[in-house]
Amino acid sequence: MLFSRTELELLTIPQLKMLCNRYGLKPTGNPGYKTAYITTLMAFPALALKQLEDGRGLKFPTFVSYQAVGSALEEMGTPTTEQSALIRISLEGKSINHPEKYGQQKLIALYNAKDHLERAISLLEIQ
Repeated sequence: MLFSRTELELLTIPQLKMLCNRYGLKPTGNPGYKTAYITTLMAFPALALKQLEDGRGLKFPTFVSYQAVGSALEEMGTPTTEQSALIRISLEGKSINHPEKYGQQKLIALYNAKDHLERAISLLEIQ
């Protein structure tokens, strides 16, 4: 439980209002009463998880989408020894001169994109 009823009951209406505002929540019912804020603050975690379960709002990608990301990762391949060395030295803040610098930036962008996709796959595996 994120908030206990007792904990919330001890707060004033302005404090409850600030708490709701901090998390982007609107009071349930008349905002002139503490119960409007307390109800919202007590109920939102369960509502958020129910919405996820029902496929509303933020939802997990379909298996087909998940496979597409995996296919994109395979298509991107793995860096060669020389590419790995250039990536390492680039991450140390060193850059080559123009016009090759543009290619170095593209390589780093591709490396970062691949890394983020791999992290995304890893995070989605918890479902």
